[in-house]
Amino acid sequence: MRGRVKQQRKYARVYALSVAMVCCALLAQAQTAARFMGSVTGISGNTLTVKTDAGEQKTVEVPAEATLKRIEPGQKDLSSAATMVFTDLAVGDRVLVKLDPNATGTAPQASLVVAIKQADVAKKQQQDQADWQKRGVAGLVKSVDPAAGTIIVTTGAGPTTKTVTVKTTKTTTLKRYAPGSVRFADAQSAPLDAVHSGDQLRARGTKNADGTELDAEDVVSGTFRNVAGTINAIDPAAQTIVVKDLATKKPVTIHVTADAQLHRIPDRMAQMLAARLKGTMPAGGWQARSGGGAPGAGAAAGGPGGGQFAGQGGGAGNGDPQRFLSMAPTIKLADLQKGEAIMVVATDGATDVNAITVLAGVEPLLEAPAATNLLSNWSMGGGGGEAAGAGPQ
Repeated sequence: MRGRVKQQRKYARVYALSVAMVCCALLAQAQTAARFMGSVTGISGNTLTVKTDAGEQKTVEVPAEATLKRIEPGQKDLSSAATMVFTDLAVGDRVLVKLDPNATGTAPQASLVVAIKQADVAKKQQQDQADWQKRGVAGLVKSVDPAAGTIIVTTGAGPTTKTVTVKTTKTTTLKRYAPGSVRFADAQSAPLDAVHSGDQLRARGTKNADGTELDAEDVVSGTFRNVAGTINAIDPAAQTIVVKDLATKKPVTIHVTADAQLHRIPDRMAQMLAARLKGTMPAGGWQARSGGGAPGAGAAAGGPGGGQFAGQGGGAGNGDPQRFLSMAPTIKLADLQKGEAIMVVATDGATDVNAITVLAGVEPLLEAPAATNLLSNWSMGGGGGEAAGAGPQ
């Protein structure tokens, strides 16, 4: 008899524990379902359609009694949030929607909508990018000393190569690009000892007078691959290029995503840049030979952007060659041809990678060994776009 009682009590405890676990799970699901975050994709009447960060499409009614607040990008709480009206919302705005648990209608209703305007996000991105350009340094990691909290970085290429000591502290934000991703938004927190020699790195902070030291506030790094070679095949439908890597003599499939940057250097400019990298042209040679706009550069550029590129050639040549590349005309995948040479900075991988930067018109550069470091540094520091580490988005 006692045995049966003990067994019944045991079953009762197990049952109670199971019920508690189910209740906790249901409560967690309810809390998750009670709010969601995403971007507005549609507005109709008093109804919002939101694509959540998880990729779901959610529709929610916003009644007149709902609270609507507008905050600035980076704002952590609602203490200084401004009150807004429903008509202030627009497609593309980021929103946090809290659902009303007491709503009686058939459709979900919001009790609170907190919005970040798309225009405010774009403005913040521009400010961040400008700040990373002004107070930042980009280059290749030469060495790391986790104990001292320092990273030695080489920037520039050829005659403009410079060594910078990046100093980190406990307050420095350290991030690394996620494997296979070229998006800054996917970068994850990582310790200093995750940074390795040969990595690409971008840091932002306070520089000393001659720019040889930087007290870092933010550091983002990643392991990427440089590929230089000739195009064997192009698949516009799959958005891929197959390149025979000159270093390994093996084919590499390069995926050209929407985040990739594609540029072409005009012939005249490529020859001058190669001479600069080889050290066969004095620092002022570009300006002297181009006169602020090399003859034929506009025609070589072949399209929009060519004139601007030519007109600024002298100024760029007098300084860092990486600035020179930032003015190269943008192209599309369809502009590339089988058999031409390209240089690519891509995610790490043996035979299958995602492009960060694709540079065409590089035949003269392949004769200049420093060109590889030039492209790597430029991709992180001045290539543009999120993939280039332009800054927090």
